Amino acid sequence: MGAQLRVYRQKIRSAQTTKKITRAMELISASRIQKAQARVRESTPYSRAITRAVSAVATYSNIDHVLTTEPEKIERAAVVIFASDRGLAGAFNANVLKESEQLAELLRSQGKEVVYFLVGRKANAYFAFRKRDAERVWTGGTDAPQFETAQEIGQAVLEAFLRDASEGGVDEIHIIYNRFVNMLSQVPEVVRLLPLEVVEGVEEPDSTATLPLYEFEPDVEEVLDSLLPVYIESRLYNAMLMSAASKHAATQKAMKSASDNADKLITNYTRLANNARQSEITQQISEIVGGADALGSGK
Repeated sequence: MGAQLRVYRQKIRSAQTTKKITRAMELISASRIQKAQARVRESTPYSRAITRAVSAVATYSNIDHVLTTEPEKIERAAVVIFASDRGLAGAFNANVLKESEQLAELLRSQGKEVVYFLVGRKANAYFAFRKRDAERVWTGGTDAPQFETAQEIGQAVLEAFLRDASEGGVDEIHIIYNRFVNMLSQVPEVVRLLPLEVVEGVEEPDSTATLPLYEFEPDVEEVLDSLLPVYIESRLYNAMLMSAASKHAATQKAMKSASDNADKLITNYTRLANNARQSEITQQISEIVGGADALGSGK
């Protein structure tokens, strides 16, 4: 009985230690998520403004630009996956990787070859474990993304897009990341980045409206050449910030759940330890009473 009591007490100490760790990680994530949300709010208006500018040029010009024109046949598609460098975030990484598998299956069913660009150690480990190749991998800094990383990713995917598919290039680019909805919900989202197909921020005019007249200097093609790389970098950076905010929220939620579970374990093991201690005391009293009765009857 004493050995069982020692086991329960050891489990209580282990659960208490675990609770301290998870509680500390919960508080750290709670402090980081405020800054991550602020960075998302600051970057979103710029990303939308760039998107509107690109949409305006693409909509009100009659030029066929390589970055806005749908190719006749799409042979290779690039998928950029935004995961995290660390775990302990619930289903954060599993959800985005599952979404990437579904997208890859859809693209392959359309006869397209899929190439991957990975952001985060968890995505790299997922592909390495399955012995699958990736074009480029970026690790480190997913908790606090830097714009320089978004520029590097943008240059890599744009270079692949501008190359011919027969030379190792791609015909379209998709990005997959966790979109921050609120503290309890982070939703995997798939966006086709290139070729630009959705006009965002440009409303369709009604039949009585007068269409605006645009003049482009020096010319439309040079304007698109200048705007589209900036557009790609801003969208990638916004996705990185969204992913970082989602990761901190997922970590906070997971650590809160772990702390609650530790509390339940401590309560359960404390109850079992009290029962074991009570049984031990009862047994000791029974042995004392039994011994006293034996001595009394012997006289």
